[in-house]
Amino acid sequence: MVASLILLTSATMAVNAVDYKIKDGHTIQFKSKDPTGVFKTMKGTIKFDEADLDGSKFDLTFDVSSISTGNGMMNKKAQTAEWFDATKYPQIKFVSTKIVKAGNDYTVTGKLTIKGVTKEKSVPLKVVKSGTDLTFSGSFIVNRMDFKVGKTSDAVPNNMNINYSIPVAKK
Repeated sequence: MVASLILLTSATMAVNAVDYKIKDGHTIQFKSKDPTGVFKTMKGTIKFDEADLDGSKFDLTFDVSSISTGNGMMNKKAQTAEWFDATKYPQIKFVSTKIVKAGNDYTVTGKLTIKGVTKEKSVPLKVVKSGTDLTFSGSFIVNRMDFKVGKTSDAVPNNMNINYSIPVAKK
């Protein structure tokens, strides 16, 4: 009886991560000497609770066709088979596998898939609260050669700086 009561009490005290919807105003920016731009279209699901990191999850996709470099010809070239191959691989995907507290912020580790290549990637995550809304942000580096995006060249660096900001609201 006592064991049943303890089990029942602990089950009702379990914390569950909250479902969030992605709001307008998100940015996924890539930056280097050249090129620089953004992916304008992002979809996905986010569950997050700092008290339930095991139950928290990021499952995000970015449409390759939404790339914007400020140069129409460069946007079209980025979608060719040499670069992102948007016809065959229309989306970039990130699915988290683990979230851990890192000082005042977090580190999200997950599977990043670009152009059919999947690699584990750890990404710093800062969380800013505004009422019940949150904004997730951070910066990290992706080596485009790890994902077979383009060819080595003096004109385009291998390492791309990625900056992101994702405002969300409770569902």
